[in-house]
Amino acid sequence: MTEQRVAIVTGAARGIGAGIARRLAQDGLAVAVLDLDESASNLVAEEIVSDGGRAIGIGADVSDEQAVADAVARVVAELGPPTVLINNAGIIRDNLLFKMTTDDWDAVMNVHLRGAFLMTRAVQAHMTQAKWGRIVSLSSTSALGNRGQANYAAAKAGMQGFTKTLAIELGKYGITANAVAPGFIETEMTQATARRVGVSFEDLKESAAKVIAVARTGRPEDIAHAASFFVSEGAGFVSGQVLYVAGGPQG
Repeated sequence: MTEQRVAIVTGAARGIGAGIARRLAQDGLAVAVLDLDESASNLVAEEIVSDGGRAIGIGADVSDEQAVADAVARVVAELGPPTVLINNAGIIRDNLLFKMTTDDWDAVMNVHLRGAFLMTRAVQAHMTQAKWGRIVSLSSTSALGNRGQANYAAAKAGMQGFTKTLAIELGKYGITANAVAPGFIETEMTQATARRVGVSFEDLKESAAKVIAVARTGRPEDIAHAASFFVSEGAGFVSGQVLYVAGGPQG
């Protein structure tokens, strides 16, 4: 690699996204920390810069076509053409099907699927021009089905089909596309799940760990490590894959 790669990580103000942004910076990439919350994005970017990396924070709604175009244009202007994209932005609107509203369904689909589509379409032009690219999209073990998450499970299953199609379409340009499907990861999102079901986060983690083969719950750095592999120069012959990072056999 003769010049620094530029990565965009969506949903990167906290949790898994922030962990991936920090890891890619440690790997030597310049990182655009993109999130709906620009002030929180800036905090992560400032942390990366203080550690000696290059980063900027950007506030953008990934489901908004113009906002995506503007965000990518800013990345090009301030860091350079992006050739690494991490589609991590996501939300939950959990409920049983008969209680789930149309807005609950649409909100989750818009952030996960529409957002990944818009970001990937905007960035792939820079990848094809460079004849090199890495796209990593976040799926979930919920793609296999999970009570109270019909919207989220459908979106995360959709990310897998999206990933495999990207691998087929973009492979001839030196671009790989892979997905990481986390299991139980200790984030603000799983803390929200604990509140929703009316238990403490510690009790939820303890309960989850009992059915995980490695006998612990995951952390953002576990997912960041997997993303780092897919982004690496050496992973150029790995594409269209879904890696379950869940502490045991899944998929």
